[in-house]
Amino acid sequence: MSKQKVELLSPAGNLEKLKIAINYGADAVYAGVSHFSLRIRASKEFTFETFKEGIEYAHARGKKVYATINGFPFNSQIELLKKHIATMAALKPDAFIVAAPGVVQLCREIAPEIDIHLSTQANVLNYLDAKVYWDMGVRRIVVAREISLKDVVEIKKYLPDMEIEIFVHGSMCFAYSGRCLISAVQMGRVPNRGSCANDCRFEYTLYAGNDDHGTLFRLEEEPGVGTYIFNSKDMNLASHIKEILDSGAVDSLKIEGRTKSPYYAAVTAKAYREAIDDYYDGKFEPEKYQRELHTTKNRGFTDAYLIHRPFEKVDSQNHDYALSKGSYEVTGLVTEDEEHFYCKYKVYPNEDIEIFTPHNTVLQECDNEIGKVFKKEDGLYYINFKKILTDTNKELESVHSGNVNKIKLPCKLPYLTMFRIENTETNID
Repeated sequence: MSKQKVELLSPAGNLEKLKIAINYGADAVYAGVSHFSLRIRASKEFTFETFKEGIEYAHARGKKVYATINGFPFNSQIELLKKHIATMAALKPDAFIVAAPGVVQLCREIAPEIDIHLSTQANVLNYLDAKVYWDMGVRRIVVAREISLKDVVEIKKYLPDMEIEIFVHGSMCFAYSGRCLISAVQMGRVPNRGSCANDCRFEYTLYAGNDDHGTLFRLEEEPGVGTYIFNSKDMNLASHIKEILDSGAVDSLKIEGRTKSPYYAAVTAKAYREAIDDYYDGKFEPEKYQRELHTTKNRGFTDAYLIHRPFEKVDSQNHDYALSKGSYEVTGLVTEDEEHFYCKYKVYPNEDIEIFTPHNTVLQECDNEIGKVFKKEDGLYYINFKKILTDTNKELESVHSGNVNKIKLPCKLPYLTMFRIENTETNID
């Protein structure tokens, strides 16, 4: 087994999601600023100022922040990249996540005090490549998503001091470790420079042509098969956490999803936190974690390649749809003062709404003129509003996501607690 408890690493697409991931159980988060990150759309949500605030927030709670500088720069960008590295280093993140060998060297020259983690985009599958990066100063490798657990163990055997990070949850790319050019060809958005348009998720119509005859036939799809020919299911290894940790070769479990919702950040962090803690406590319960993970939006789940080889799998693609709606809708988020919430969907009086709380939270029941917090026979806590009052005491018949007023709670609830309702109408089975 590993010398110390495995790390849980969550995505942080913005400051709010950073705080959510940490409060719901992550040991560390990864995020970026500007176009040198491979999630340029998510990175635009962070400024240097809010990124600094996020690092300070994490460090004050004993958590870590890894800064993504994992894009592939052109020559014309190198001077700008040098300034970016220096600026990011001054914010004191715990590591840089880097993909290109030249950028690894640049980071070592400009910010030798910052640890280097090698991005999965570098496609490390064996101990030979891992050794090359170790000699360059890399101290953690995010191995390729196509790697097997057996090969992870082999790398650890040859390089016992190299930290190894693996993806355990999130979107999968049909191309090799994300090395894709489809959206560059079709949309002019370059996936490996942070602006993937997710063209693999589109529905395609297939044709057969004959150049000699000049004919073109539209291929009719078999009913129920569909035309999402590039669409991969999402990775979900929660049921295999025991197997992974038993190997003793993995130092960090990584969740994909900087562009995903705050609810996704919360549920994945909490579910995998419980899976890790339960493993060390000797009471691993896969069904419990899967129940929560299946409430998030997904394209169907697969255990991908870590446990099984690609040729052994027949369930890694989703031919029917590109994105399910998920079985739950977040309807409220508790504010920092813990006395109000912001509506994220819709809330009506006299409805029982499930309370989804940050990790290790203990709730107290209450009942007053505003509403009540109570526990049902299913073991879950619910909130029911008798009145919907704004922070200025204006009473509303209902509240919807367009309303930006803070709404009073019947009693204090932990910051970033979510209210959720089952949304069976939009769930895709």
